Order: sequence, then structure tokens, then C-alpha cells
Amino acid sequence: MKWVISGETLNQSSALTFSVFYRELRNLIQLIPVAYAYPVNYSMYGNIDFGTVKGMSLAYDLRRTGNVRLTANYTLQFADGTGSSSTSGVNLIQSGNPNLRTAVPLSFDVRHQIQTTFDFRYDEGKFYNGPKLFGKNFLENSGLNVVMIANSGTPYSRSSFFTADAQGSGRPILKGSINGSRLPFQFRVNVRVDKTFTLEYGKKNGEDERKTADLQIYCLIQNVLNAKNVVGVYRATGNAADDGYLEAATSQAQISNQVDPLSFVDLYAAKVYNPGNYARPRIIRFGAILNF
Repeated sequence: MKWVISGETLNQSSALTFSVFYRELRNLIQLIPVAYAYPVNYSMYGNIDFGTVKGMSLAYDLRRTGNVRLTANYTLQFADGTGSSSTSGVNLIQSGNPNLRTAVPLSFDVRHQIQTTFDFRYDEGKFYNGPKLFGKNFLENSGLNVVMIANSGTPYSRSSFFTADAQGSGRPILKGSINGSRLPFQFRVNVRVDKTFTLEYGKKNGEDERKTADLQIYCLIQNVLNAKNVVGVYRATGNAADDGYLEAATSQAQISNQVDPLSFVDLYAAKVYNPGNYARPRIIRFGAILNF
């Protein structure tokens, strides 16, 4: 079930839209324990999870004015539920506890989202108002598009015990509440530059008209600032590059018992630096689109 209430103010060149939304998630799949079963207890999937997504959105749209178009959007969202996936309750089951129906922030809950799009474009022919080079409209049918995206981090569960996460060993101990901590804020800028050329093809005589096609050449740069956005952290430290195991007092005895402690520390430090904890770096793509 989803409810959306919105309002809009307009003038000749822009629009401001305000929306309030509410959505219910019902009968989501989750593992449940079956007690006193014969011959042994077991687990199965059942439709027991639920959640709600509510918030508000404010959008501004500046329609094409001269060469410029601008859109901006801000969304405030609260996504809470009893489970983020079908296996969220597996730890409760393994510890001998029943499924607890307590609403917590869902793993995909992004509290603040901001997106701005700026588009600057030159037209063609008599509508061209750009610079000229040797009398030619060399920027005709070309444009620049800049998209800026910022959002707050998703939630995760903090741990109060340092474990050897790089080795996949150890069991974290919950610190605070489930999904009670947040990843850092993320920010990225994508830039696209393109130019369209008109191509003519076909027969050239009095009876047959020449056909036209549009060839667009573009360059797309994602994360142009090469921002180091964190998408995953180690639960004990909240750090994307260090799980705290090497410095923890409880780990020193295990480290000293290794065959070569210094080598173990170096290799462990290299292993714990997981590139998967960061979003993709700057990516540059060149391409062409042919429309005919």
C-alpha cells in the first residue's frame, strides 16, 4: 500500500513541487524457527516481516531558459521494518531466540538524498547563440550535463568486540541497537559532454530525397572528483580500512603465536584493506549514438 500527497506551484519558467509519501511493506519473507518439531527442530521461511517507508520530497524544476535547464530534488526518508532481508533473523535463530518483531532502520534506509542536474546546451541554425570559429557554429548541437548526487550513509550494526574480519573468523557482539550506526555521507559528480552531427545519406537526384541521421559523440565522466565514498565499514571500528584486530589487546597473544608475527601483520593489513568497502573511482567513457 502506498499513499502520495503532492502540491505544485508554477510560473512560466519554473515549478516547485512538494510531496509527502507513505508506503507499507507487508508479508515479507523471513526465516522462522519451528520448535518442538519431530524428530528435530528446524527453520523455514514465512511471511512475517513488515515495514514502512515514509518521508517528504521537495523538487525544483527550472525549465529551459536560454541555454540552461536546472533541476534540484531533496528527499527526507524514514525506512523502518522488522527485517532487511529474508535472512535477517538467522542470528536470533542460531542463538536459540524466537523471531522478535521490533522495527529498526532497514539496511537500505537513506535518510537524506540530494540530487541536482545542470544542463547547458547550444541549439542549431538561427537559434544558435554560441561562439563562432572562422564563421562556423562549431558548438552547434552540443551540450554539457552535470549531475551532483549527495546522500547520507545507510545504517549498520556496530560491534563492541574486535574480530579477525579479514580472516572471516570471530563473532561480533552487538553494540547499541540493530542498524543503530550510519555510514559516512556520500557525494559524487557525474559530467557528460556531447555533440550531435547531422549526416546525410541515400541517392542524390531530383526524384529521391536524401535521408538524414543523427550521430551523437559523447564523453561521460562518472565521479569526476574521484571522491572516496565509503559503502562498507568494519563493525567494530566504523572504519573502511581497519577492523581494529591488529591493535586490539585481545589479539596480541594470537598474533605472537603465528609462525612469523611480522609477516602475519603485513599480510593481514594488506588483506583488511578491502576495495569493496569503497564506491567506484573515477570512470571515463567515450561513446557514440546513431539515430536514423
